[in-house]
Amino acid sequence: MNYAKGFRDGIPIGLGYLSVSFTFGMMAARSGLTIAQAVFISMTNVTSAGQLAGLNLIAAGSPMLEVALTQFIINLRYALMSLSLSQKLDGGMTTLHRMLFAFCNTDEVFAVASGQKGAVGRRYLYGLITAPYFGWALGTLLGAAAGTLLPAMVRDALGVAIYAMFIAIVIPPSKHNGAVRLAVILAAALSCAMFYLPALNRISGGFAIIICAVAVSALCAKLFPIPEDAGEEGGAA
Repeated sequence: MNYAKGFRDGIPIGLGYLSVSFTFGMMAARSGLTIAQAVFISMTNVTSAGQLAGLNLIAAGSPMLEVALTQFIINLRYALMSLSLSQKLDGGMTTLHRMLFAFCNTDEVFAVASGQKGAVGRRYLYGLITAPYFGWALGTLLGAAAGTLLPAMVRDALGVAIYAMFIAIVIPPSKHNGAVRLAVILAAALSCAMFYLPALNRISGGFAIIICAVAVSALCAKLFPIPEDAGEEGGAA
């Protein structure tokens, strides 16, 4: 597998990221960030949920420690995906190449790379992440530019697109997986409780996200453990 094949496989991902990051760029502009700042964030992060959470914390003037901890919790899954994918890498993937690829190892990139037959090498993986990376940065640029030019009414209307994106991500697996469905319900309930209850609404937004993520994931992991034999079968696939 060469760079060209990886690039072709990454084009659909890049096109999808273009639309999602457009919304992030608009929200960044609405939050007071410049176009350059918004693009810089996307080019150094490449994480939708993490960037959106971080953007809200930055706009609220949250401490750097809170922002860093929130990013760590939200993006921890990427480390787990990288560990899983490392079992499919060929001998040409040195530590430096692994680090460079891990920077853009998103959910969709991981799924495509994991689905390849046999071992995958650095040429294919670099091709695979090219379109998603530049699609994410370009979408942010276009969104931030539009956010500074479009009328306020139009910006507010387009701002709801990000919530539609998260709904589209959550609903399909929730229909077929009871664990996912329960996690969504519990996370929403806990988030509402931390926003409305007098004692809990004093917790800052960043730590509220951390508490919700850790508490719900830990509870669902306890209630719905994955058998070791199932994990072995998934890894062999």
